[in-house]
Amino acid sequence: MNPTAASTAAARSWGDIAAIGLSIACLAHCMALPLAAAFLPMLGLGSDAVWVHWAFVAVAAPLSIWTLAWPPRGALRPLPVSLAALGLTALVMGAAGWPGHDLETPVTVGGALLLSAAHGINLRRRRHRC
Repeated sequence: MNPTAASTAAARSWGDIAAIGLSIACLAHCMALPLAAAFLPMLGLGSDAVWVHWAFVAVAAPLSIWTLAWPPRGALRPLPVSLAALGLTALVMGAAGWPGHDLETPVTVGGALLLSAAHGINLRRRRHRC
């Protein structure tokens, strides 16, 4: 592997790690912030901010495309791409509040988990070069 390809692969591995971290932050927002808001009413003012959900989507989508569009060894794998597509769709649905406010959190959490799984698979393949 030439030095340029090695540095690109390392950058994409860090991209996968960053995407997994972003998914964890999204899960923390969806799960922990409402719980904390119950105990600290002032924190509840920002827990339902719609812009936060769109900010997660705005960062997650390009990061996912960047890391998953150029898979390890040049072979596009359908599993991580499919999981990421479903996860990003769920994140957009949650940010848009569709199909309803009651399902916003489960849809968003499911999307974050799917996206994290896609990047975990991609990272594992990249590290094992298979």
